[in-house]
Amino acid sequence: MARLYYSEKGDRIEDTHPVTVSRYRGITRANHWVTAISLILLLLSGLAFFDPSLYFLSGLFGGGQTARWLHPIIGVVLFVSFLGMFIQLWRLNLPRPEDTTWVSQIGDVVKGNEEKLPELGKYNAGQKFIFWAMTVLIVVLIVSGIMIWEQFFGELVSIPTRRWAVLTHALAAIAIILVFILHVYAAIWTRGTLRAMTRGTVTGGWAWRHHRKWLREVAGRRQNGPAE
Repeated sequence: MARLYYSEKGDRIEDTHPVTVSRYRGITRANHWVTAISLILLLLSGLAFFDPSLYFLSGLFGGGQTARWLHPIIGVVLFVSFLGMFIQLWRLNLPRPEDTTWVSQIGDVVKGNEEKLPELGKYNAGQKFIFWAMTVLIVVLIVSGIMIWEQFFGELVSIPTRRWAVLTHALAAIAIILVFILHVYAAIWTRGTLRAMTRGTVTGGWAWRHHRKWLREVAGRRQNGPAE
């Protein structure tokens, strides 16, 4: 049997009317939502310390001391949750030849002229950019966060190094907020995407329109039996 190139073993066409396609397993959806909720909590608690005008946000966590205590712990939860998602999805987010064509026709992407775009696997180049940007930024945030976590690592990091870590942490936080906003906007803009992360399935028409190579591989596995 051919190895999977555009899909996972859990992806399958459901015997329903109208046709639906299973896109995300329960564990993947759980990882996604734990990561998303952790990121939102980190955003709110982090902004409370970013500028005095935003300190009122610490009230959402019971005050400044509680927010300061919770922030790094939630950061660890974010890292562990995203690590689980990374292990599941990294292979399908590797660059493919059609990604270059998709990027070169970004005007058609924005206009919704999907008939002019190349057939795609499970993820397009935009989704892959968000995945790898999140990966890099979360690693930067956890490393710099540990360096400024004085309660446990204060004696291991010099003051000058800690100052650079604070700056790096703040810049990475701003970057990941922008990437997160882009991710949410794209999910809302492409109708049917949110259903994939809530129900775990998409319609056959959605799969055919947006990720045709993925659908072809899933359909081929159904005809030929499970791939190795």
